[in-house]
Amino acid sequence: MYTLGVKREFIARHFLIGGDWGPENFPNSHHYILELQLEGRELDQHGYLVDIVDVEKHLDELVNYYKEQMLNDKPEFAGLNPSIEHFARILCTTLNEKIKEKNISAIKVVLWENDSAWTAYELKR
Repeated sequence: MYTLGVKREFIARHFLIGGDWGPENFPNSHHYILELQLEGRELDQHGYLVDIVDVEKHLDELVNYYKEQMLNDKPEFAGLNPSIEHFARILCTTLNEKIKEKNISAIKVVLWENDSAWTAYELKR
């Protein structure tokens, strides 16, 4: 099994809802690190799992959409607590829709919220 990983860093804002989480109930920023991992058994005719330039294009578009934004204001978070878990799922499903290569068998997003806290969401194809 081959795995290709690409990483991006960005800052976004949010505030948690539905509970008493102290300072997290008020608008605050996080320096997120998004790790995208793609898996597959077969390489293409060039010896690539996927074209990294193409993957980076999709990743950059997505990161730029969230960079310096308030997650609570984004339509995909409507009715949701903007937790790191929901954010990882939203990022993963969005990238899954954009990355179409047929030899990809799994896509995974690992999302770091700070130096010690992360979550992951994975989709099998």
